[in-house]
Amino acid sequence: MKSRLLRSSMALAVLAMPAGLAIPVPLVAQHLKDAHATDHFPRYVVQDLGTLGGPYSFSYNLNNEGVVSGGSATATQNGDPSQAIVNAPQTAFLWDRGRLLNLGTLGGPDSAGAAANPSKLAAVDSETANLSRQGEDVCAFGTKLQCLAAVWKNGQLSALPLLPGGNNSYALDMNDRGQVAGLSDTDVYDHDCAAAKTAGFRFQAVIWEPNGRIRQLPPLDGDTVANAFGINDRGQVVGNSGVCANTTPPPYPSSPHAVLWDRDGTPHDLGTLGGPFSSPSAINSRGDVSGTSSTVDGFPRPFLWTPETRTLLKLEPPTGFAAAINPCCKTINERREIVGFMFDADFNSHAFLWKDGVMVDLNDLIAKDSPWMLQSAAGINASGQITGQGLINGKVHAFLATPCHEHEGRGECCDNHDH
Repeated sequence: MKSRLLRSSMALAVLAMPAGLAIPVPLVAQHLKDAHATDHFPRYVVQDLGTLGGPYSFSYNLNNEGVVSGGSATATQNGDPSQAIVNAPQTAFLWDRGRLLNLGTLGGPDSAGAAANPSKLAAVDSETANLSRQGEDVCAFGTKLQCLAAVWKNGQLSALPLLPGGNNSYALDMNDRGQVAGLSDTDVYDHDCAAAKTAGFRFQAVIWEPNGRIRQLPPLDGDTVANAFGINDRGQVVGNSGVCANTTPPPYPSSPHAVLWDRDGTPHDLGTLGGPFSSPSAINSRGDVSGTSSTVDGFPRPFLWTPETRTLLKLEPPTGFAAAINPCCKTINERREIVGFMFDADFNSHAFLWKDGVMVDLNDLIAKDSPWMLQSAAGINASGQITGQGLINGKVHAFLATPCHEHEGRGECCDNHDH
């Protein structure tokens, strides 16, 4: 399936948060103990964001205005329904108050919306019509076409610059100031990079400034490659760092070191939960970081890092779920509510919400007769709206879940819940 439903684990921050933003929140992770554990969680109305004419859609990000960015299949080019999902091209979209806007591509068949800010600027990853120099598949659409980070503005999609000698780039997040975080490959060949989907060329974390200028963020000392995943309005960035033998770029990132970059580009290692993998995915304006790290027993667990504790707090899934992941890139809000996905014993994916030390299945917070099976949550904003993707009537569609107290009569009935 042509999807970046992927951006697994990443990390969080190091600068002291402004005193005015301090909000006391319990930081004790725990298992879901009983059926009443969801009582202090809001109930949600779920909206189907639809598609651009094809069989599926995915959500990748959400801003505080409720604008969702993602990718959708467009109309299929063949008549075989069994091949519809596999062959349908994916195109970046913005969803805003019921309107699904096609952002187009840079000439290739596929693109995906990475993020949007209040000024209606959107960060996009798009294929061009050109083959990558040595068969790289950085966009992970399976075409091996060149992949470029781009910005959509006033109906126009424009490619962002590459690092010197680079051929591919990848955007993952955008802040309200218009800064974009992501990565660019380079012309530095490293034999160990061949397994990293970049055909042997090193990749580096970057910020694109609002004027389009590209700025490299250095790896940790001793490392040779890095990825940037999340950026906040203060210009802090989170991502990972390593060497090509143990680090892969998005959309399937893996690395031994979770990193927070200060505004001046100084990197800080945030540590791990005891295992070999650690990757932050999102950072809020308070400097709180969410991500995923492996534990000593090898299971992936979401984590929360705060400027006060400066350690990773392990977030445990409810009983019956073996693994959980916090994906990229707006998966933590200012209230330290965190979303992602977790796997049950049969490896079925469920969207989760973590709040005040408790992780719950988001499906337990929607109407009991809802047609939805919410599979993954990809973003949560300041008002508690959650976006992601799930199954509805057998099809994978992007959704927007709005807390009932924020809802004004659209969609499902919020009263239709078991309490």
